[in-house]
Amino acid sequence: MAEVGVATGPTIASTPGRWLATLGRQRELSLIVLMLVMGGLVSLAAPQFLSISNLSQVAVLAAIIAVAAVGEALVVITRNVDLSVEAVMGLVAYCVAFILEQHALDAPMAIAFGIGLGLVLGMVNGVIVTVFRVPAIVATLGTLSIFRGLDYLIAGSHEVPVGGLPPGFTDAAHGDFLGIPIFVIVAFVVAAIGTIVLRWSRFGRQLYAVGSNPEAADVIGIPSRRVVFTAFALCGLLGGVAGVLWVVEFGVISGTAATGVVLAVIAAVVVGGVNIFGGSGTVAGAALGALFLGLIANALILVGLSQFWLQAIYGAVILAAVTADAFIQRRIVRAAAHGRAR
Repeated sequence: MAEVGVATGPTIASTPGRWLATLGRQRELSLIVLMLVMGGLVSLAAPQFLSISNLSQVAVLAAIIAVAAVGEALVVITRNVDLSVEAVMGLVAYCVAFILEQHALDAPMAIAFGIGLGLVLGMVNGVIVTVFRVPAIVATLGTLSIFRGLDYLIAGSHEVPVGGLPPGFTDAAHGDFLGIPIFVIVAFVVAAIGTIVLRWSRFGRQLYAVGSNPEAADVIGIPSRRVVFTAFALCGLLGGVAGVLWVVEFGVISGTAATGVVLAVIAAVVVGGVNIFGGSGTVAGAALGALFLGLIANALILVGLSQFWLQAIYGAVILAAVTADAFIQRRIVRAAAHGRAR
């Protein structure tokens, strides 16, 4: 019985389900169209915007946010949120950089340690939310401060310079394969794996089922708490990957690494079509959202506007996306109720 519930959960109430799936695809398509339109408009004022070198730089920076956004999307789909992602990235970045500076581990082992640390921090969030039943927004707001405080405690005033890293360690930030930046390839692989898992695995179906209706998911035998715990663990793991990429990209690392990134990550998730109320969205959309926001940030620089506008834009994007999702959700509920009445 449980297996039947898992398999059919995402397609129950076929019309609302199809509407949400169609909306998700339209959100991704609309982002691509918006990026093309924005590229044309910004290039009129700043022709260098569409240059290969500029777009490559934007894509590299967006790839770091995209990796973290894929993990965040998994959590948001379950009707939760992880506000600690920036602290996970920062703590992993400093620990990896410091280990390399002290020659405690070689580069591959230091990278593995950083990703493993991110996984452990994500598991801590998962335990607090699923075992102690603390609301995710409260739990991760607390761990955001704890992880960041731990980062400050370990780092102090020390800053790892580029020269403290192994020779060639930061080369990947500027490297490419067949003309495609390596960071973009990493982000693409992460998003592709996430898409496969969500679309074709039992865990993916369970993730959507839990986000759509946690109580119903429990009734049909889906282990909701285990699913949510796994989502937080994977978010931490991908936060660890993003933290390692941060070291490779910036080289100079202190206890303040990745400060303020959480707003960009969550904005990328919601603008990419992941419903903040859970149950729908794609990791590919979250990755596209990261690229879209990266292009906006770059455009502000090229047209000479203050970067202070960027925080306002992130906030406006989150509000607009959440408002749109709430409106669509109400329309779907009313349509479903009208259909049952008929």
